[in-house]
Amino acid sequence: MVKKEVFEWIKTGQKTIELRRGKAKAGDQAVFQCGRNILRGKIISKDEGNLSTLLHNLSFKEIIPTANSIEEATAYIKKLYGTTDGTFTAYRFALSR
Repeated sequence: MVKKEVFEWIKTGQKTIELRRGKAKAGDQAVFQCGRNILRGKIISKDEGNLSTLLHNLSFKEIIPTANSIEEATAYIKKLYGTTDGTFTAYRFALSR
């Protein structure tokens, strides 16, 4: 389940990287659900590491489109997960059409 705001980012193509806390999971399909609405996509690549490294090596705007800086993206992610410590995985995806 994703927040409505995040679902809209994905649906409109603003968000092309999904960030999750923890190590990479197996599989090559991405499924995003918000209420009864579902979007499906293919995972193109996975990057794993600490949050700071991922945000610097990838486009933070593809993860949090409304962020104007890495600091804003970090603050948004901290609100979601309660922490920015540990391992995160960035899944680059393309929606199925």
